[in-house]
Amino acid sequence: MMSKPPISTRDRLIASARYLFWERGFAGTSMSELLAHAEVNSGSFYHFFDSKEALLREVLEGYLRLLRPMVIDPAFSSVEEPVGRIFAILAGYRERILGTDCRYGCPLGRLALEIDPENAPAHTLIAQNFQGWIEAVRECLDDMKPSLPPETDLDSLATYVLVVMEGGVMLSRSYRSVELFDRAIAQLREHFRLLVSTPARRP
Repeated sequence: MMSKPPISTRDRLIASARYLFWERGFAGTSMSELLAHAEVNSGSFYHFFDSKEALLREVLEGYLRLLRPMVIDPAFSSVEEPVGRIFAILAGYRERILGTDCRYGCPLGRLALEIDPENAPAHTLIAQNFQGWIEAVRECLDDMKPSLPPETDLDSLATYVLVVMEGGVMLSRSYRSVELFDRAIAQLREHFRLLVSTPARRP
């Protein structure tokens, strides 16, 4: 059996930052903790990154690259029905909530609240990640369009799905219980049920 190739120093830094920023937050992760977790010295760090903020941007760019293959595509491949695909994405977040014992929440949501408003490059990347998520849900809504009321604003509805998810994750972290997430998703299901059952308005 062939052994796996060693992980590069740069990739170890990114992986450690991804984990620690999720677990402790950006400000809550010191450089010494980051270097110790990655088993890297400061000279190696500055060979690859100018600053902790530069490493943060790399983490956010990584989330953007991995959104489709790690989050969206697995959900879409598990269900054919458009609305089912939306809730498959949400089910993936539920699994992550349970997998962390309701402790860490959504890494992007945490960073969005924590990062200094003046850090425009980081917030731009966070927004791009959220936009990619919204666009994935919008794909499902486009497929559902014949069954939705004709006046439905699909962009707003896709954004609403994201807001429900992020809010549910945040509450579950605060309450240390997935029940709050489940309540939010249950109401979202009811919202979709009502939308689909609303007769199309004739001119």
